[in-house]
Amino acid sequence: MMKQERVNKILEIMAAEGIPQLLISDPAAIFYLTGKWIQSGERMLVLYLSSKGNHKLFINELFPVYDELGVDKVWFNDTQDAVAILSQYIDKGNPIGVDKNWPAHFLLRLMEQAGDSRFVNGSVLLDQIRMCKDQQERALMREASQINDLAMGQLIQLIPGGYSEQKLAQRLVAIYDELGVSCSFAPIIAYGANATDPHHEPNASTLQAGESVIIDIGCKKNDYCADMTRTVFYKYVPDAARKIYDVVFEANKRAIDKIRPGVRFCDIDAAAREHIEAAGYGKYFTHRTGHSIGLEVHEFGDVSAVNTAQVQPGMTFSIEPGIYLPGEVGVRIEDLVLVTEEGCEVLNNFEKKIMIVG
Repeated sequence: MMKQERVNKILEIMAAEGIPQLLISDPAAIFYLTGKWIQSGERMLVLYLSSKGNHKLFINELFPVYDELGVDKVWFNDTQDAVAILSQYIDKGNPIGVDKNWPAHFLLRLMEQAGDSRFVNGSVLLDQIRMCKDQQERALMREASQINDLAMGQLIQLIPGGYSEQKLAQRLVAIYDELGVSCSFAPIIAYGANATDPHHEPNASTLQAGESVIIDIGCKKNDYCADMTRTVFYKYVPDAARKIYDVVFEANKRAIDKIRPGVRFCDIDAAAREHIEAAGYGKYFTHRTGHSIGLEVHEFGDVSAVNTAQVQPGMTFSIEPGIYLPGEVGVRIEDLVLVTEEGCEVLNNFEKKIMIVG
């Protein structure tokens, strides 16, 4: 059924922004409002919200949805002009919000048929609401992160077994399956010099003594995503690598300690970045400090130098500073946090102090 409280919040923001109608095509956003995942491929899928209340779900007959969703369904097939059908329901002449994921060939076609309607980016309306998780969502985020902690522990125990990066990534899939979850993204397993690439794809590399191992993994449980990174060392830690680890560890802590309602995202980023810069590694911290997360691994909003928005209770995002010395060593430590009324709750409890395996 339609999540009426969430729909009402969107309608309130639409009214405040002077947007009387909104087209939502993002499957995650449609799930957020209806409780139903619909993956329509290249076919048109649109949830139409109107200030007048005549909400509609436009869906191809190839994707039968028998559930009662609390919204009228408008069906079409591959021989029909889906956009022409949609255009019969919109309020022509009034502004139309369109989400950022709607393919251009649908939008351009509708613009031809919508008279003098003004089209605006409507994604921000829904993104603002999805950023702040309700109590049910917070519980689901906690549960996913707790399972991810368990998976991380099991995976690290396998490192001394001589697995390649690819084989270790495959073992993670089996671990998740045993824990009753699935991957929320393709895992990053990176040994030695490979760990200096923040988005390294696991390959046939094997591990040598003294190398770091970056393990960036996430699971999905009841539609909500977890994400965590730990860096461990095989057999021993070289002195230079230990120094880098200590800097990243402290940057992670300082950013988390900064989090509370009203603080700007850019100031949280600065708490981590300025510490790394002061240690002389600034140019080797090559990405933002974090990203928002929920139904999707990367949602609207991030912890970066350019995001001046203020943190609010219910927001969930990552804190993941890193240092990557090309050809030498890479270290990243990532936790998910949930903003509370007084500060934040760290959703990951797996050990962050430097760890040697093997």
